[in-house]
Amino acid sequence: MTLFRPATFLMVQYAHYHRDRRNIATHLVGIPLIFLAIGVFLLQPSWHIDGHDVSLAWWAWAVTSVWYLTRGDLLLGLATTLVNAALIALAHQVPEWSAIWGLPVWQIGVALFVIGWLFQFVGHYLEGRKPAFVDDVVGLLVGPMFVVGEVLIAMGLLKKMRRDIERQAGPTH
Repeated sequence: MTLFRPATFLMVQYAHYHRDRRNIATHLVGIPLIFLAIGVFLLQPSWHIDGHDVSLAWWAWAVTSVWYLTRGDLLLGLATTLVNAALIALAHQVPEWSAIWGLPVWQIGVALFVIGWLFQFVGHYLEGRKPAFVDDVVGLLVGPMFVVGEVLIAMGLLKKMRRDIERQAGPTH
């Protein structure tokens, strides 16, 4: 099953749909917006545990974090987990924004979700390829890991993974 394959395999598979730098750039905006929106949608229910309110968003983050951390690349898994934690923490600020802007929380979540997907689809239009999740729903989980991986690669990290991606999926253009 693709779900439990190593990070390099998943990144190469995802990269086959993402070689145009413009598409990657749109994903650097779109995927975090979508993840943030999902965090907003999962703010409720929440449970009071040891003096803290723990939302369904944090539970979902914990489950996905275990997945990212067990794909065989600790740096990529840890970085993805930390970026996703920041997005979930930001999602918990949306009720404050809601009060300031006079909009229901769900409307802000829908707006973030729609805008995020618009970025995604513009990128795939520019690339001329369908989104990866069309062929494999696991792509929805790989997306956040891919954009974090692209940033790490741009920083000169994940050199072996970059070579594997370019050897199997080709260089970006």
